[in-house]
Amino acid sequence: MKTKRCEGRDEPILEPGLPIVDSHFHLFDLPGNRYLLEDHLADAQGGHNVLASVYCESQAFIRTSGPVVMRALGEVEFANGVAAMTAGGRYGACKVAAGIIGHANMTLGAAIGELLDRCMAAAPDRYRGVRHVTLDYPDERPFKFIMTHRPPPGVLDTPGFPRALAELQKRGLTYDIALYEPSIPRVTTLVDQFPGLTFVLNHIGNPVGIDMDAAERGAMLKRWTVNLRTLAERPNVMCKISGLGMPIMGFGFEERGDVIGYRELAETWRPYVETGLDCFGADRCMVASNFPPDGRSCGYIPLMNAYKHILRGCSADEKARIFARNAARVYRLDIAGL
Repeated sequence: MKTKRCEGRDEPILEPGLPIVDSHFHLFDLPGNRYLLEDHLADAQGGHNVLASVYCESQAFIRTSGPVVMRALGEVEFANGVAAMTAGGRYGACKVAAGIIGHANMTLGAAIGELLDRCMAAAPDRYRGVRHVTLDYPDERPFKFIMTHRPPPGVLDTPGFPRALAELQKRGLTYDIALYEPSIPRVTTLVDQFPGLTFVLNHIGNPVGIDMDAAERGAMLKRWTVNLRTLAERPNVMCKISGLGMPIMGFGFEERGDVIGYRELAETWRPYVETGLDCFGADRCMVASNFPPDGRSCGYIPLMNAYKHILRGCSADEKARIFARNAARVYRLDIAGL
């Protein structure tokens, strides 16, 4: 799938010394969709001070045989191998996949316990939790932009889901929430059942704006804001400031042939970033590239510049938390200089 991820590399770096932990990126090697270590290093080490990154599952490297519940172990093994390559500094300062969020089929309930134990044993210094993408939406608008696979509907409502969350809670692991914004209230109900489990909301809750007129977008934003604020009342939920480069937002940057600079990105993204920050506060937000999916709208340098520009009014301590320390704390990363 065509991306703009290489664009804007000549753009001046804002606050070049600000430490960053990129709290959400993927690696793919699929037909027409390839983004591997060398690509991520070129982005993360292109000028911004990215000290580390957190690998998030895409099921691109799961095993293709063996018990279904155990197949996600293959992706954790892959990510841990990538992390080992960069841990010693041979490829630069960025510790790639310093934290690993793997996949687990949450509909299988307590049966995922064995998978979690195997993943913890395979990557004891890096495995930190699970994500199971749950993308329900009342129509087809957002689904044409999925880069890897489309999950079945109704995953959040399966009896096994809370039982699987209990397995994560037992082991002190995290759960990364991936959904479209209409499902935020359903997740809020689940969060209330597990006050001892840390949840990490991906992409500010994915407010879908594709193919909407002004009235429909306005209604969506109102609903999203109310539901996001309600979810944020739960202190065990973190929020990733990310995903704004995905086409489902409806900004149309992916359709343009020109290079999108950070100022235009910041102007468009500001209301979403500020809403997320207002709801969750500087202690519970973390910036992420979500590359390569967000690379469909812009390059890595303009993306991080846009977030820096939007958040330039925050104090130095707040920026340190939002751009690096919160991710390092939640995913238990040992990163020098933080």
